[in-house]
Amino acid sequence: MTPAVLAALVGAALVGLGLYGLIVHPHPLRKLLAFNLVGSGAFLVFGMVARRGAAAGLAFDPVPQAMVITGIVVAFAASALAVALVLRLFATSGRVDLDPRVWTRPDDDSSTS
Repeated sequence: MTPAVLAALVGAALVGLGLYGLIVHPHPLRKLLAFNLVGSGAFLVFGMVARRGAAAGLAFDPVPQAMVITGIVVAFAASALAVALVLRLFATSGRVDLDPRVWTRPDDDSSTS
């Protein structure tokens, strides 16, 4: 097994773990970490596909590497924005829940007057 194949398999495993985390975990920060795992795995797989194409004798193309670097920067910015939104949600409500039943349930303090 060559290092390129191993790196591509690790990237695929990262995507799989990230998708599992997105589906299973309800907490927003865990979903954010899982989303970052999916992105990291996709970047790794895309980089390995571009590298294998160059190793197969095709002309060297810097566009895939530039796209991966741009994607990493965009993913970092999106992660920072998501963390800021989660912090704002916690500051506003005092809890971090994405469960719609928590937000639609009436509070005990404001019931019948």
